Amino acid sequence: MRVNELTRAIIGAAIEVHRALGPGLLESAYEECLCRELDIRGIRYKRQWPVPLEYKGVKLDKGYQLDLVVEDFCVVEIKSVDALHPIYKAQTLTYMRLGGWKVGLLINFNVEVLKDGGIQRLALNLDENTEISRQ
Repeated sequence: MRVNELTRAIIGAAIEVHRALGPGLLESAYEECLCRELDIRGIRYKRQWPVPLEYKGVKLDKGYQLDLVVEDFCVVEIKSVDALHPIYKAQTLTYMRLGGWKVGLLINFNVEVLKDGGIQRLALNLDENTEISRQ
């Protein structure tokens, strides 16, 4: 599976969840349903995955938790907000940098139509032809 195939599959799962539920729920509800949809599609993920934080050579006990890491390759940050402000993009990019991930999806379920402004695909030094190995 290539990077674009993976992100397309995740987006498809998110669109299915949004079609079924619509906007207006809590992020935790969308996360739960997106995980169920990924399970149905046979896509592996890790939920509430810890991201270590290192400061001046010391690993700190309190890092961050990602909503999802899909196929050990793609960060998925779930929101249910009025608008995707630049700080959400910065937050997701920081998670990606800290964990060494090259691609991320920022998904805001609190929109009328998910594909119209509810999804941002982010990349850091990504080779679009990268094969994602399933171990």
